[in-house]
Amino acid sequence: MKRTSAIVVVTLTTTALALSSCGRDSGAATAATQGKTVSDGKATGSITVWAMGAEGEKLPELAKEFEAANPGVKVNVTAIPWDAAHDKFTTAITANQTPDVAMVGTTWMGEFAGLGALDATPPAIKKDAYFPGAWGTTEVGGTSYGVPWYVETRLVYYRTDLAEKAGITSPPTDWAGLKSMAKAMQDKAGAKWGIGLQAGGTGSWQSVMPFAWSNGAELTKDGGKAYNFNTPEMLEAVKYYQSYFTDGISDKAAPATPTTEPDFVSGKVPMFISGPWEMSAVEKVGGAGFKDKYGVMKMPVKKTSSSFVGGSDLAVFKNTKNRDSAWKFVEWLSKPDVQVKWYKLSTDLPSVKSAWDDPALQQDKKLAEFGKQLETAKAPPSFPTWEQVITSFDTEMEKVTKTGADPAAALKTVQSQAESIGTGQ
Repeated sequence: MKRTSAIVVVTLTTTALALSSCGRDSGAATAATQGKTVSDGKATGSITVWAMGAEGEKLPELAKEFEAANPGVKVNVTAIPWDAAHDKFTTAITANQTPDVAMVGTTWMGEFAGLGALDATPPAIKKDAYFPGAWGTTEVGGTSYGVPWYVETRLVYYRTDLAEKAGITSPPTDWAGLKSMAKAMQDKAGAKWGIGLQAGGTGSWQSVMPFAWSNGAELTKDGGKAYNFNTPEMLEAVKYYQSYFTDGISDKAAPATPTTEPDFVSGKVPMFISGPWEMSAVEKVGGAGFKDKYGVMKMPVKKTSSSFVGGSDLAVFKNTKNRDSAWKFVEWLSKPDVQVKWYKLSTDLPSVKSAWDDPALQQDKKLAEFGKQLETAKAPPSFPTWEQVITSFDTEMEKVTKTGADPAAALKTVQSQAESIGTGQ
């Protein structure tokens, strides 16, 4: 998902349909399957495409180029509001009235594939063309059910002018350096808070997990068949994250509605972690010349540097009456030159690695940093129960950051609840 806020994801409504795909893991392995091949030649007939938010509004413009290249096809795009999308999909799946192609949030793939609603990816689509973390969002039980359409990841934004005032001339590369920089922003540059971090609540896992992944944490165990929250690597990361709040570097009482841009521009909060859309947002608030007053840097290293990979996937539904044309449209949207066109139209970052060689992306040094982080960015497991389980994690993290609760006890609780819910596979 993306752009619901700097770090908040859509929270899914638990429906009877969703529950039918959840429950305890039976422990049975899911055999990987390969989708059927797609015929040669141009696309024909009509296909219906669902897409959410701004993507749904902008996609028809790009779809016209596909129609021009395939004179016998008609692409009908339906734009859907994000807040209504999940229920609309589940209702459509129940009624066997799904679209041919759809933009699917990465954290929904496990649920929809678990319901048997998605078509397996054809062999002509090669995973090596995509960023590894992004491709992983399409896989459920070892089978891919789509392609990453666009991606985003999170970097550390920082005020270069205030960093210089704090005596920092080059960005830090490790955990200790990041914390020292944030503290110096308060002590020497006059910031009220050194860095803006989410104090628990919905979607806070997206802020915590980059630190955990950078410390070598894995969210699954037993060959990818079970959740794995209660580990030494995760505990060390949560303790580190908590220290920003207990040491008064981050605001444990930050408002529920983020004030990221004005706080960053004023210098009140000169550092925060977010995705590429914040570049235009802070520059709009900051006005002329502000783009020269800030920089972005990769997540700091503990064992490695990793971050969260988000975005959305493209999937073809099994009920399609025009499977070949549906997949041809998906393949066309995955061409590097089309990905660059889509970036220029929407500012959505390409999921296809070779598209990043285009000057439109390479010439922007800040944007290029996002491309570098995408090489090691990771996604959560595609279990159908992920949205249920991660709610518990968010709740426990709020206790950790706001009340100083014991991180070890919090992770033990999350693991216990995750095992109770199961993976849904």
